[in-house]
Amino acid sequence: MKKFFNSRFGSIYLLYLIFISVSFLTRLVLFFYSFSQFSKSVWEIVKSVSTGLFFDTIAFGYFMIPFVLVTLLVPHKLAKKKIVKYITYTFYTIATVIIVYTAFAEYFFWDEFNVKFNFIAVDYLIYTSEVIGNIWESYNIPLLVVSIAAITGVIVWFVARKGWIGRALQSPEGFLVRLKTALILSIVPIIGLLFVTHRCSEISTNTYNKELAKNGVYSFFEAFKNNKLDYEQFYLIKDKKEAFTQLRSLMADSTIAYISPDVMNPVTKVSNTGEEKRYNVFLITVESLSGEYMNYIPSTSGITMPFMDSLANQSLFFTNLYATGTRTVRGLEAINLSIPPTPGTSIVRRSGNENLYSLGSIFKEKGYVNKFLYGGYGYFDNMNQFFSTNGFDIVDRSDLKPEEITFANVWGVCDQDIYKRSIQEADQSFAKGEPFLNFIMTTSNHRPYTFPSVGIDFPKSRKGGVMYTDYALAWLFNEVKNKPWFDNTIFIVVADHCGGSAGRAELPINEYQIPLVIYNPSNIPAQKVDKLCSQIDLTPTLLGILNWSYQSTFYGKDIMKMKQTEERAFIGNYQKLGYIKGNNLSILSPQQRFSFYQFDRYTGEEAIKESNEIMKDEAVTYYQTAEYMFVNGLNKIEKK
Repeated sequence: MKKFFNSRFGSIYLLYLIFISVSFLTRLVLFFYSFSQFSKSVWEIVKSVSTGLFFDTIAFGYFMIPFVLVTLLVPHKLAKKKIVKYITYTFYTIATVIIVYTAFAEYFFWDEFNVKFNFIAVDYLIYTSEVIGNIWESYNIPLLVVSIAAITGVIVWFVARKGWIGRALQSPEGFLVRLKTALILSIVPIIGLLFVTHRCSEISTNTYNKELAKNGVYSFFEAFKNNKLDYEQFYLIKDKKEAFTQLRSLMADSTIAYISPDVMNPVTKVSNTGEEKRYNVFLITVESLSGEYMNYIPSTSGITMPFMDSLANQSLFFTNLYATGTRTVRGLEAINLSIPPTPGTSIVRRSGNENLYSLGSIFKEKGYVNKFLYGGYGYFDNMNQFFSTNGFDIVDRSDLKPEEITFANVWGVCDQDIYKRSIQEADQSFAKGEPFLNFIMTTSNHRPYTFPSVGIDFPKSRKGGVMYTDYALAWLFNEVKNKPWFDNTIFIVVADHCGGSAGRAELPINEYQIPLVIYNPSNIPAQKVDKLCSQIDLTPTLLGILNWSYQSTFYGKDIMKMKQTEERAFIGNYQKLGYIKGNNLSILSPQQRFSFYQFDRYTGEEAIKESNEIMKDEAVTYYQTAEYMFVNGLNKIEKK
């Protein structure tokens, strides 16, 4: 063993030990941090740890490539010089800093999302100012820097004290011997490149155990590579004409008619009889508003929303509604486009997303003034581009005057500030006699959980975020109740996604349940609606309340007219695409995989069942046609 570490490649072998040791300790911390969520079976734990070691080795195989090349190419005479020793220690220190820093980053990412690095980390890499600001405002950065430096210092001191690097540099191995070793070491990254994918981490039905088995660095680059997925390459498919034909059957409704006999034309005409209503609309999409924060879903979180519970009792309240995804852009996509989630990144962030059949395009055609109001900077997640090219004028943080901002953090102004501006916009539209749609996206219920001083000591946590969210909504409704446009305005409160996204299951049902409240006491009677539905049904339901006729390529339906046999919901993350009917969940995954579960609506507990071919076929139809429609521009509005 001593001879092994004293070879020219000995410092690389030592770095590997450091790498896997830090990774193992990180896994241990995460295991105890989320102890209650893991399967405690000895075999499950052994699989997680051993698979984790495998992924750590593959990740290090990529990490070591520059070190192997330098060791191979630097001749023995040069390697013995002091300057090379100093340079080696410098880069060794940098490498150790990266390893230790990554361990801390994995912990904080797990604390937020309960997973190793994934597509969210890739997306956030683009928005460095927001992410760095969020970290700075959320954590004690000086303490973190000191901790990382101290741990790195101890490791490098120990290595220097043992003299391993010096002895490795003094090793007199010739070029051919070094070449042989380099070729053997290169097998690791080659195996990783050719044969290893995230499917190798599918070692358990418990998502936490699977996540623990991953290596954060490897997961990050795997997510980067797969952030855009070719549906036809990775998922189950059928003949496209057959799929679009079946879609027509699934979408059949007495109010819906396709405008063309060509099955590849997905444009429909929804016809309602009687007078069209001209209500104004306040559509408030609340950051991370889980259904469990309200009374209608049993919860042990201790988080409550007394105002929202009170508002729900006076409203059209949908109690069995699911978010389509786990990111803000997924919620915005579902509400605006009424489309199931497509794999990879959201349509909001994809090219070719302009001039689509959407909520904004329909309201604009009806003569409404549409405003998208966002408390942050709308370049984040491409929101400004998406909304501005789909029927909305933009009002974001950059449009607010300094005196309009009473409080802000890295994510945006507080909810009250953006609500104040939305009221101003409504007043201006009303004064001009223009009907308006104000689409508001809030930011306060988000880490770093900092809030304005309003006489209440909100804790700096998710609980505090929900408390302030509820307070700000109460403030908004109190401010508008005496406005001349109040009685003629529909107020909608819905979540973009839940406050959490992790669970033991492939797609944890209870992490997709969100509330939808539609409030207008003068025109909409209070009623609880327990039909199974999802965010994509919000817009058709709103348009049904308005009694509008319109053309669209929507997959959603008017919930109030939905028959029991038509009830279904769509959920997903960037890879797994879920389809719910009753208490059954089917999931389409890459590599043409399909899984089927039965679940408990409130606990989220799932049991694997034999495949349901009908649900499988319907899921393929919905998701394949949705992706094909967007990629081929079938949901673009033709210019007149």
